[in-house]
Amino acid sequence: MAERTSRRTVKVTQTGSPIGRRGDQRATLIGLGLNKLNRARELEDTPAVRGMIDKVSHLVTVEEPE
Repeated sequence: MAERTSRRTVKVTQTGSPIGRRGDQRATLIGLGLNKLNRARELEDTPAVRGMIDKVSHLVTVEEPE
């Protein structure tokens, strides 16, 4: 049997509206699974996800589990 490892995750919540923002920022929010205010997703903590979060950091809040 394969070993189960706990993957690191991060909780991302959309706090800002993409209205009036560049199209690539709106697309990044959709890529993160966020498209409405206060919607939250728990995502795997990977470099790709971190890059997407950095791109829209002014529109989201990030919570890291302890």
